[in-house]
Amino acid sequence: MVYINIVKKLICVLLLVVVVLTICLWKETRKGYYIPFKTQSKSIHIARTLGTWDILASGVLSNKAVNEKSQVSGALMGKLDKAKDYISPTAPGNNAVAKLKKSVGNMNVWNENSSSKNLIPRLQKVRHNYLSMNKYNVTYAGPKNTARPIPKKLLCQLRDRVNVTMIHGSDGPFSTSEWQKYLPRKNFSQEVGHLGQCAVVSSAGSLKNSRLGPEIDAHDAVLRFNGAPTRGFQQDVGEKTTVRLVNSQLITVEEQKFLTETLYNTGILIVWDPAPYHAEIHEWYRRPDYNFFANYKEYRTRHREQPFYILNPKMQWELWDILQENSLEDIQPNPPSSGMLGIMIMMTLCDKVNVYEFLPSKRQTDICHYYQRFQDRACTLGAYHPLLFEKNLVKHINQGTDENIYTYGKELHQIH
Repeated sequence: MVYINIVKKLICVLLLVVVVLTICLWKETRKGYYIPFKTQSKSIHIARTLGTWDILASGVLSNKAVNEKSQVSGALMGKLDKAKDYISPTAPGNNAVAKLKKSVGNMNVWNENSSSKNLIPRLQKVRHNYLSMNKYNVTYAGPKNTARPIPKKLLCQLRDRVNVTMIHGSDGPFSTSEWQKYLPRKNFSQEVGHLGQCAVVSSAGSLKNSRLGPEIDAHDAVLRFNGAPTRGFQQDVGEKTTVRLVNSQLITVEEQKFLTETLYNTGILIVWDPAPYHAEIHEWYRRPDYNFFANYKEYRTRHREQPFYILNPKMQWELWDILQENSLEDIQPNPPSSGMLGIMIMMTLCDKVNVYEFLPSKRQTDICHYYQRFQDRACTLGAYHPLLFEKNLVKHINQGTDENIYTYGKELHQIH
């Protein structure tokens, strides 16, 4: 009798567990998913999370991270032999090609045809709100290509139509004797000079445990973003900093400690600030998005020997126009991200540019920055910035391999 009661209790417990698991599985299938990857096999579904990028300017985002599911598609086996020419000699492991062959069946890389229709509902709503808001009075009247031009032609568009320049003393409101004391005497290209192979290092959480530091430091120049540190993370992100691109919010907000943090004292600094759509410099100067000019002057007073440039705001909208022209749907009417601006800056200075973890690798994660624990899907897919469309363009002009993106989070770009 005792034995029968025990069996009955066990059966009840098992039934309860089955019911709970069924409910959990049903809830998972009800979630919204985004499918940004193209992959090898057509018959396997693999749960993935994405890489990340800086969202310092977005300010309105939720802390909640959402899981996603990506469906396997495409065919990459024919590219495998080409991968040998792109594999980094400093990457960990001695059998990189063999590992690629083993993992190619599960390879997930960014799908350059990604659409906002596949965004999770929260980000669809955020995007719609920014389209309605149109804070910068965007009045784009150009074409929208039904098919993107070949990568070579698109690279020519970037070279010919995006004028990467810094503010100098002849630019309207900056021509006063007061500003002459603060603006660098050398122009930016003279200060930097011609560069060979350069690295653009994102702040993505997926850089953690990447062990890419030695490879990154082997470049002639390295660009980093905002407050991304190197100390304590050298093994993953390196320690060389040639250029640091920061946004005006970071300079202005007291909590960021821009004037006192020694992190910013290395390399060449560039600050950028959102401006009205194709506004003249004097119009932007009267109403900057963040009035960073006082802190810029203060920093220059304290660090006169360190080059510190202000990015000409016309550049951001010249780049935005190309993003919109090569996107079938309306993109957020807000400036491109720091990441996209940084890629463009280095493409005009360097013969070759390796970009790390702008397109997410196999280490993809919802953690926004490798030096913090904050998680948000918008760090990869965009909210304020049109990040999804930036990644589509970057994937289209990538001159490296899908294997390199998957394994190292690395894209290769040449504009010359």
